[in-house]
Amino acid sequence: MQIKARGLTFDVYEGGPADGAPVLLLHGFPQDHREFDLILPRLHAAGLRTYALDQRGYSPGARPAAVADYRLDQPTADAVAVLDELGIGAAHVIGHDWGAQVGWLLADRHPDRVSTLTAVSVPHPRGLGIALHNQPSQKLRFAYMGVFRSRAAERLLLGAGGTALRQMMRPIGARAGLYATAMREPGRLTGALNWYRALSSGQLAKVGKVTVPTTYVWSDGDPVVGKPAALATATWVAADYRMVTLRGIGHWIPEEAPRALADVALARIGV
Repeated sequence: MQIKARGLTFDVYEGGPADGAPVLLLHGFPQDHREFDLILPRLHAAGLRTYALDQRGYSPGARPAAVADYRLDQPTADAVAVLDELGIGAAHVIGHDWGAQVGWLLADRHPDRVSTLTAVSVPHPRGLGIALHNQPSQKLRFAYMGVFRSRAAERLLLGAGGTALRQMMRPIGARAGLYATAMREPGRLTGALNWYRALSSGQLAKVGKVTVPTTYVWSDGDPVVGKPAALATATWVAADYRMVTLRGIGHWIPEEAPRALADVALARIGV
């Protein structure tokens, strides 16, 4: 279905029992709502109602042109506005990658709208910021962001039929082609990359302690987030908190380890 909010139109994919507790799913780069397809059957079987949102830059009707329109406070406000339009007061939030960042901001700024948070791959922004400042290895892991922020990023990622995108996501096999193909839509990749171009360290520094029940899921094979950043997250949650480490799994947890992630999310939600 399509939801009009904040002057934009978002594609939202709903499923599960109509009377189930609501779950908002927030994807990362370069994926979309489909990255959660493999965990949805478990969530629905547990009686949950799911809403998977294609965020700004990904929904065709939500691709503003200005880079500043992709600062993290904007997709955070989008999520609140979509919940408003759906008539949902509070939802369980599951976010991966950039979706996890939005989830952290939602839990910090709008705790009344977040029943529980399951943040996948990306740790609390303050923990991440501290690791970037103190850990040379974490800085090295984020070196790719310079490429994604560059003016040449679209050409590099879409060249040769999206080979670079497919290689980046090779752990998920043929599913990588879904996202590489989708990025050929006019404006989609630029919108997605603008999340990187709009990011500043000041945004990370403004996120406070989270006060909603939270589980952070980290994988020890993730090339993007190192262990110090993952462990630092505990300091920034002032509520029931669990960190779950998945062994031998890379960055693409919802598609590399869907059963494990579904188990963790259901345990956090409490069903």
